[in-house]
Amino acid sequence: MFALFSSPRKRLARFFAFASVLWLAACDVPLETTANVGQQIDTSEPIEVALLVPGGSAQPGDNLLAADFENAARLAIADLDGAEVDLRVYNTAGGNPQQAAAVATQAVNEGAKIIIGPLFGEAANAAGVAVAGRNVNVLTFSNNTAFAGGNVFLLGATFDNTADRLVSFAGSRGIVRFMITHGDDLAGQVGRDAIAAAASANGAEIVGVASYPLSQQGIFQSTRGIVDQIRSSGAQAVFTTAGASADLPIIATALPDAGMDTDQSPFVGLTRWDTLPQLRDLPGLDGGLFAKPDPGTAALFESRYTATYGSAPHPLAGLAYDGIAAIGALAAAGNAGAVTKEALIQPQGFRGTSGIFRFLPNGLNQRGLAVATIQDNQVVILDPAPRSFGGAGF
Repeated sequence: MFALFSSPRKRLARFFAFASVLWLAACDVPLETTANVGQQIDTSEPIEVALLVPGGSAQPGDNLLAADFENAARLAIADLDGAEVDLRVYNTAGGNPQQAAAVATQAVNEGAKIIIGPLFGEAANAAGVAVAGRNVNVLTFSNNTAFAGGNVFLLGATFDNTADRLVSFAGSRGIVRFMITHGDDLAGQVGRDAIAAAASANGAEIVGVASYPLSQQGIFQSTRGIVDQIRSSGAQAVFTTAGASADLPIIATALPDAGMDTDQSPFVGLTRWDTLPQLRDLPGLDGGLFAKPDPGTAALFESRYTATYGSAPHPLAGLAYDGIAAIGALAAAGNAGAVTKEALIQPQGFRGTSGIFRFLPNGLNQRGLAVATIQDNQVVILDPAPRSFGGAGF
């Protein structure tokens, strides 16, 4: 079901709702990014893997997600070809950092050679720090780039990756002058910085930045000033961090109503516009750009999971599948260093539940994304997700 790019196997995949991913503050990176962490394993024996999930929480949603993470991980184990995994599951009581550190330590004491999870940023950081001196890597479900590095690798999709894909594609169409609009919160600020970094890396220009309070009244009060800035800046596109289930419907309505010309300066979205059907009916988004995972592989994973467990997976569940299957694919290839950083960052990457992905030496990841637009109230793919690294989009 999963593959190294040098040895493709069965393909499956998954659909993500990026708006549900939480951004949490984190402490310092536990190890230098140049550290080569990880132990050698006997590939003829089961790989001892710890799965840290947000179970044992007072929040029912955390416990449901914990079950889906475990289900997806066990599905990945069943699909492995040529490798075995001894999976042990530990609860982190939601995102409790102290609990995450304690169970990470317990897992390594009980023989774990690598940790997959936990979900929340502070918990992931605490787990990484707890086992940094034990030569064990952590593949966290988080997308919080603040603590990636050393022995901590992100499985979660990052704003950096999405911004880079969209700025690069827009540049191929001659769009190189962007204005950024973002909510005045942590996610908005992280998104703003990701867009600015992507513009710099791709030779584009940020011609203006405008923030707004995350409330309907706050957005409406900011609208006139934002539209005036768009006009005066000469922006060829307005790159927004707005989320589908939060500020996007208001921004995509209020700015065009106040005079924003979306033909001259269309929206580019850092979050997905296909997660809520009603977004397709917003005239302001028509002709804009956003990124999404490979829809074919995503549908395959969802179908496989539903057939096995009787219900659809949580949008993040595929991350657990990805982590397990990446390790299994490396071990199946006879790599005794399958859980080491050197192996995890191999450049050809892996096939995951939402398309191709690879870990980077700094703990971040790259995921293959399609570029899409909305035309006549329908999502239309403009540029398919790349099927290999070094191809279109990379």
